Amino acid sequence: MTSTALPTKIVVLDDDARLRDLLRRYLTEQGLAVQVADTAQRLRDLLERERFDLIVLDVMMPLEDGFTVLRKLRAAGDSTPVLMLTAQAEVDDRVQGLTLGADDYLAKPFSPQELVARIQAVLRRAPAMDVPGAPSEQEATVAFGPYRLDMVRRFLYKNDVDCEMTAGEFGVLKVLVNHAQKTLSRDRLMELARGRELPAFGRSLDVQVSRIRKLLGQDDTDAPQYVQTVRGVGYVFLMNP
Repeated sequence: MTSTALPTKIVVLDDDARLRDLLRRYLTEQGLAVQVADTAQRLRDLLERERFDLIVLDVMMPLEDGFTVLRKLRAAGDSTPVLMLTAQAEVDDRVQGLTLGADDYLAKPFSPQELVARIQAVLRRAPAMDVPGAPSEQEATVAFGPYRLDMVRRFLYKNDVDCEMTAGEFGVLKVLVNHAQKTLSRDRLMELARGRELPAFGRSLDVQVSRIRKLLGQDDTDAPQYVQTVRGVGYVFLMNP
């Protein structure tokens, strides 16, 4: 039976014409619908006209770098998953991108095959986009304190107000909640959150956990400490800390 599902739509922002052409051809061969942009303004024009499933965003861009573009996207409420392309040696670039709301990173130089694997991993974690008029799936939620984690729509609510989070952060929180009261090693948590075992960047998980703690109000020492560190092991989620 022939599938009627629409192809996944990807937009690539990079000022390197040869790399843009390579990625467009390779990703298209993998069954993705691909558009490319050479400037931040061109990307914004595309986003105004179309809805994409994922943005591949290069850090080193003229006029507006990738961090600026990402910051503006998140400030405008755009939650489209973002995979950032960073320089091999720039560790701080990866941390900054994840802190600003990127869902994953890939260091240059990279293989097109690894890029596809990263894209697939991000998309597995990404919130499903509802088709207008389609019937809603049955809700499956987990409540703790004033929070409600919607496993179907992939949102976190506090007192019924949406807490904005990236697909990566949702993936980590979902794993923690599904394994509540059980200590997970950092490697195991990253593996489960990504959906497949990929080379883990040492501080990326810590950045995402820090963001989750902030969303859960753990900056306040009097607030419940849902996500706790187990020294030398990993993390544990407590439903009733």
